[in-house]
Amino acid sequence: MTEMKKRRSKSIAGVAIVLVAVVVVLALLQRLVMPKYMGEVKEGALIGEYYDEDKDFDVVFIGDCEVYENFVPATLWENYGINSYIRGSAQQLIWQSYYLMEETLTYEKPDVIVFNVLSLQYNEPQKEAYNRMTIDGMRWSPSKIKCIQASMFESESFIEYVFPILRYHDRWSELEKEDFRYLFGAEKVGHNGYYMQVGVEPVVYIPEGKILGDYSFGENAWSYLDKMVALCEENDVELVLIKAPSLYPVWYPEWDEQVISYAEEHGLKYINFLEHTEEIGLDFSTDTYDAGLHLNLYGAVKLTDYFGAWLIEECDLGDRRGEEDLTQIWDDKLQKFYQQKEELEEKEQ
Repeated sequence: MTEMKKRRSKSIAGVAIVLVAVVVVLALLQRLVMPKYMGEVKEGALIGEYYDEDKDFDVVFIGDCEVYENFVPATLWENYGINSYIRGSAQQLIWQSYYLMEETLTYEKPDVIVFNVLSLQYNEPQKEAYNRMTIDGMRWSPSKIKCIQASMFESESFIEYVFPILRYHDRWSELEKEDFRYLFGAEKVGHNGYYMQVGVEPVVYIPEGKILGDYSFGENAWSYLDKMVALCEENDVELVLIKAPSLYPVWYPEWDEQVISYAEEHGLKYINFLEHTEEIGLDFSTDTYDAGLHLNLYGAVKLTDYFGAWLIEECDLGDRRGEEDLTQIWDDKLQKFYQQKEELEEKEQ
């Protein structure tokens, strides 16, 4: 090799090393400025936790806080041998639920997918911060790309989702200890997607719902529910519609009638748990941690136990507690579940 070729090779190698170093530094900076969701707002960490799971679930819940704070997979396993997971996120909009469903079905084919219908009220994007709490946790896939495109505001650009540092660069002045502590990995927040709360704040007042000029759900919302139905049919998965028993925000009777009619028309099962609170045994003086918006652990266990019996009877699910490998997995999960329950209860005392 001539001297000139040697110099050229060294020059190319030097440039390559510099480029790699720049990419590594930018990647680290991006991880640093992105929200870690390990402080007060932990819900944004839930979506990403799914990818570390052994994906062999009988039931997958998809939806907003009315699923990840109201249903307890640990209870479904302990009482019924149902292996379940919750793919929930704060104010998860129906198109985001659809693309999470689409992505989930590339990993596994559960027997049942449960969708909470509250998000039918939204026909367009609501708030970027909530969009990010769903989308940033998703792995890159065609489903994530379509989810971004469906969720973006006109003021946003797709490139900011590809390179979040462009969106979060102004967080330099807001960085906290947790940003450095969780730079290379986060603690687990959920228990198969369930976000545990053990506080008690009884219901003392329920705000009345505003009178709406039109109670009809929007065309965009209906179109994504249609897509959910078609996708589940294509994959031989039963789609179950639910409305969690949250007392607020208001679930209007006019909304409920539309869902009932849709379910009947498409041969779907729909259960509005607001109509079954007495059967479930819910006591809103003890079973909610935020005055009726969501259930605490004690209320969520009651609701989940009721729903578990319903799933066994209506969806013909089997009891898998006799499977040795799965039982070992759940033994470890239950140990962590009850350990956190004890720790949270001690803090409440």
